[in-house]
Amino acid sequence: MKKLLEIAADGVRSAIAAETGGGDRIELCAGLGEGGTTPSHGVIAATRDAVNIPVFVLVRPRNGDFVYDGYEVEAMCSDIRDCAALGCEGVVIGALDADGGIDLNACRAMVDAAKGLEITFHRAFDAVADRAHALEQIIELGCSRVLTSGAARSAPEGADAIAENVRQAAGRIVILSGAGINADNLGELVARTGGQEFHASARGPVQSPMRWRNPALEGLSVDWMDTSPEKVRALRGILDAAN
Repeated sequence: MKKLLEIAADGVRSAIAAETGGGDRIELCAGLGEGGTTPSHGVIAATRDAVNIPVFVLVRPRNGDFVYDGYEVEAMCSDIRDCAALGCEGVVIGALDADGGIDLNACRAMVDAAKGLEITFHRAFDAVADRAHALEQIIELGCSRVLTSGAARSAPEGADAIAENVRQAAGRIVILSGAGINADNLGELVARTGGQEFHASARGPVQSPMRWRNPALEGLSVDWMDTSPEKVRALRGILDAAN
């Protein structure tokens, strides 16, 4: 079975680079450097038009924790319906209660709004108090996959916990390994987890083409980080060799 590579992209340019490098699926978000939030309607629409691979949109109204009030849940449900109308293939959701459990009411509302779309439960899973119980609840909700670093700062650090999730899932849900994945550690991560899907940002520095820069703004960089087709291609090669 071909191992799947999902690339976290924070814009149209990033998504195109991900597809060019051999990515299989896009997780589209805004504010990737801050954990990711929901991208704008325009960015979603433009990205869906620009690439041919599946686009899953992160639905998260703000950074910080994953405990949401009713207004935030309704906003997320509205964003999910918008993603469906724009022709996206999936959404990436999650919500917790204050005790580190899955907020089933909020998640059910989002699952209902996502009818016809695939659903990934995002890394809120890494913040739960009881991973084994939470995984069963996520399966019961009808999610297609769960993104996890194994409750560690990076997936390589959490590889043993991810492997345990893969064993528990037993094919009922896809365990998508993500966080801190690069060409130096992906091969070992594949071997240690037994997983089939992997998530990375594959970003590199981009120098702004601006020749004139306001000297009064010295210290405020106009350069940025973006998806690198070469980094995506390197990850793709590692996964292909592991098949």
